[in-house]
Amino acid sequence: MKTNQLTAVILATTAFSSVALANNYAIEARGDAMGGVGVVSGNYLTAPFYNPALAAIYRRNDDVGMITPSIGLSYNDPHKLVDQIDRLGDLIRTSPGGADTEAALNAINGDELNFELGGVVAFGLPNQYLAATIYGKAYTESFVTPRIDTEAASPAMKAENSVVDAVSIGIAEVGISLAKYQTFMGQHISFGVTPKLQRVYTYSYVDTFANYDTSDIRANETAETVFNLDAGGLWFFGPFRAGLSAKNIIGRDIKTKHYDFNTSGKVWNIGYEYSMRPQFTVGAGIVADYFTFSVDYDLNEAKKFSSFDDNTQMLRAGVEVDLLRQIQLRGGYIINTARDTDNTITAGIGLSPLNLIEIDIAARYTNPDAMGASINFLATY
Repeated sequence: MKTNQLTAVILATTAFSSVALANNYAIEARGDAMGGVGVVSGNYLTAPFYNPALAAIYRRNDDVGMITPSIGLSYNDPHKLVDQIDRLGDLIRTSPGGADTEAALNAINGDELNFELGGVVAFGLPNQYLAATIYGKAYTESFVTPRIDTEAASPAMKAENSVVDAVSIGIAEVGISLAKYQTFMGQHISFGVTPKLQRVYTYSYVDTFANYDTSDIRANETAETVFNLDAGGLWFFGPFRAGLSAKNIIGRDIKTKHYDFNTSGKVWNIGYEYSMRPQFTVGAGIVADYFTFSVDYDLNEAKKFSSFDDNTQMLRAGVEVDLLRQIQLRGGYIINTARDTDNTITAGIGLSPLNLIEIDIAARYTNPDAMGASINFLATY
């Protein structure tokens, strides 16, 4: 299978789902540039993605705002799987029983490639009675991994029976964040909730190296519509803030379609499980007119695909410096405490010409084989 075919598989799995996963993924370039923080440092437009209580926090001259849209993507290919599959496809076609082919099959066994893509739109209506932010969000997480027949009687049979497996899960969701600000015993606080509908999709596809065909990518689709809920609270005094956010309070287990795939001499049992459980995150920081510093920490570990090493429990830190409300410089750092993986550096810039429209751009770097980027288009009136 050629490199462009594998790339097409990943993109097709993502695009066909037209969706996105809704754990605590924000897909929002300002927060992305600041290491993914947002529980206390987000604003009323990004409240649905970090903390519903932020919907009630806005400037006096804010009447309405919108994100139209924000788009982000990232990939992680630590084993250079794309290059390996490209080389292996050529070897199988020219010398299926050769020693080089068998060595390449053994080397690729157990490797993984992860690709994520998503986007959001939001429309905010700040007011003193019950602030609201309506939003739509889409995110998908896809994995590609080879399955090698380690019990084959010969190298040629191993090449014939080995397969490439792709799985994708995504959630498209729409909802509304509702929040109320008030003072209590001299303290400034706000509380918010986000009721939402989620459309959950899964795709699972497998075939031999020689026969992989993107036209069959939707052959094993599942979909269901569910209700879920987020909630959050925020306390602040001057520029100092602390907050708590709970995402996807109604947990559930998601299963892809389970089926058997037969090669000439091997039966592969295909099927995956994904756990979507409540995610609790605390945040604290300083949010001033021209400077922001914030830290977020996930209180619990998110255990997602049972078959892949993709668990997360993030410690995030980010900073923003605002230059005359025209240019914002941002940076951040992410540590995944759930896995022994490389840490991630983030950076970005915001441009706000005449304070009418804002463009935010973010990039993230973990290592040469794991990077990402996102962009926002935002307007407030």
